[in-house]
Parts: sequence; C-alpha cells; structure tokens
Amino acid sequence: MSRIKSRGAKEYKMIVTLMACALMICVLLCGVSANSETKDLQKDDVLKLYLPREVTIKDDTIRLGEISIIGNNPGKGGIADKANNIALGRITMPGQEIVIDRTMILSRLACNGIPASKVILTGAEKITVRKQQKIIKGSEFVELASAFLKKNPPAGSACQWDAIRIPRDLAVPEKSKDIKLSPRLVRGTAKNQARVRVAILQNGKKTGECEVTFRLKFNCHRAVTLVSIDAGEVISPNNVKIESFISSHPEALDWKPPYGLIAKRPLPANTTLGPHMVGPLKPAVIVGRNQNVVIRIETPLLLVTAIGKTLQEGRAGEYIKVRNLNSQRIILAKVKEDGTVEPVF
Repeated sequence: MSRIKSRGAKEYKMIVTLMACALMICVLLCGVSANSETKDLQKDDVLKLYLPREVTIKDDTIRLGEISIIGNNPGKGGIADKANNIALGRITMPGQEIVIDRTMILSRLACNGIPASKVILTGAEKITVRKQQKIIKGSEFVELASAFLKKNPPAGSACQWDAIRIPRDLAVPEKSKDIKLSPRLVRGTAKNQARVRVAILQNGKKTGECEVTFRLKFNCHRAVTLVSIDAGEVISPNNVKIESFISSHPEALDWKPPYGLIAKRPLPANTTLGPHMVGPLKPAVIVGRNQNVVIRIETPLLLVTAIGKTLQEGRAGEYIKVRNLNSQRIILAKVKEDGTVEPVF
C-alpha cells in the first residue's frame, strides 16, 4: 500500500513539472510573438515624418514626400509609399508662398486612411513652401527702358531722364527658359515725362507687363544781361548773352534771342530775362489827339469818306475813338498806315 502511494506521488510531480514546462514554453512563445508584432507595427504601421521650416519645390503640385523627410523606407503598398504621394495643394502664381501646418498634414493623412494615431511628427510646426523661380529685378526693367529711350529718344530736346516710378521685382517659373522683355514707348499727357511699358514674353507668349516712368530734362536757352539796362533800351548782343542750360520743362518751339526788343523796366546785370521784362518796340504815332483825319469805308463796290477828329493818339493797327464831324457821333476806328481810319462795326 505504501509503495502504491509513493508511486502515485512521483507521477503527480512529473505531471506538475511537465505542465510547468508547457506553461513556460507558451509564455516564451507569446512574448516572442508580441515582440515581433510590436516590431512589425513600428516598422510597417507607424509613419515617421520630419518637417523642415522652409522648402522649395520644382513642380506646381505640393506632395508630402517633397516637403518632409519620411523616416520609413518607402516600399510598394507600404504606409510610407502611400504618404509619399499625398497632395497638399498647388502653387498657382509666380512668387506665391503656401504655409502648411501639422493639422493640415494630419487631416490629409486621415483622408487617405492613415489616422493620427499611426503618425509621429517631428520638426517645425509650420512649413513655408515656395516654387523654384527666376527673379527679374525692378532695376533690370529700368536699365532696359533707359537703353530703349537712348535708342528711341522722346520727341523734343530731351537729353536726360531719371526713373521716378520703378516696377516691383517679378518672379517667373524656373522652367521658363525662353524669357524675353519687349519695351515700347507709351504716349502720355505730361510733356516732361516719358513712360516705357515692358512686356514679358515666355516661350513666345505674353504673360505680363510692367511700366517704368521717367522724368525728362531738356536742353534749353536763356538770355542773361551783361550790363545794367535802362527801361526802353533796346536788347542786343552788346548788353545780353545767350546761355545753354538743362531744364525740367521743354523749351518753347518759338523761342529765339530777344534781340530787337526793349526793356520794360530797369534790368540789373546778370538778370535772366523773362517774357514780362521785355517787349516789342512800339511803332511811331501816326495820328495825334484832336487831329482831323479821313474816315474811310472802302469795299469792291463802294467808297465812302468823311471827316473826323481823333479823341486819342494812335499807331498803325491800333483802335482809337474818333468823332464824326458831320454827325457828331463817336465811333471806334482802326488806324491805317496811310493815316486814315477805318470804322469798326
């Protein structure tokens, strides 16, 4: 009986030991499986993205793979490969900047079946995205327009021009290699300004234009007194010199030296003559005041004369008052060179 009990105890211990071993094997297998699943999850199901602050792209369409660094190695059908091609927007104008934040990235990922729980973001909070482009500076437009004016000077005596309105810098796509600038003169109302409009041609097509405005300066002349000139004295090369100077306004087309004119008032030496300072020499008085004159009306078919008395002196071409001695009426008449007067009706 004691032997049977001893044998039963040994078998029980053996069974317990075998069960313990089986349990340990299961635990080990489960641990290995769990570790393997965790590693696979980190490798395949978690997307790691690093976001820089600024990015320049070549194409118009913004894709996640172009503006971020994906920590996973992209593979066919994998989460990294899927994220690499997600579109985040489009640049539609030269010089445009688009700011993309983390919220937008997570939203676009979620729309493509990648929830935020499977995304690890590092780096900047926002990304400024620009497109590769060529910048044409405003100074380049000014140089081109100035060279155009030099070859095609504006009308008049313009000799200098200064840019007063300069266009902004222009951004054009980098891929547009065939870029040409075509200037032309635009007519304006201001005589002391010139406007040059520059068209931007890309691959033979006009894509924009800008305008440069210049202030013109002109070659002009002026008369300056050499000595003091008394009122009534005749202007001549002996008392006046002609100087050349540059002015902001064009010279009058009918300008000529004031020789032969008389000074209306005393003029000191080194005085620049103005139109109000000199005037034409008055012709001699032909008829005096209270002088008897012939009032003459002449047409191809009629000649009428009468005697009148002048109420004021007059020169040829001037209008004076004359009393008709026959009717005693006072009329306005024009003094003729022969001393007669012609009534004005």
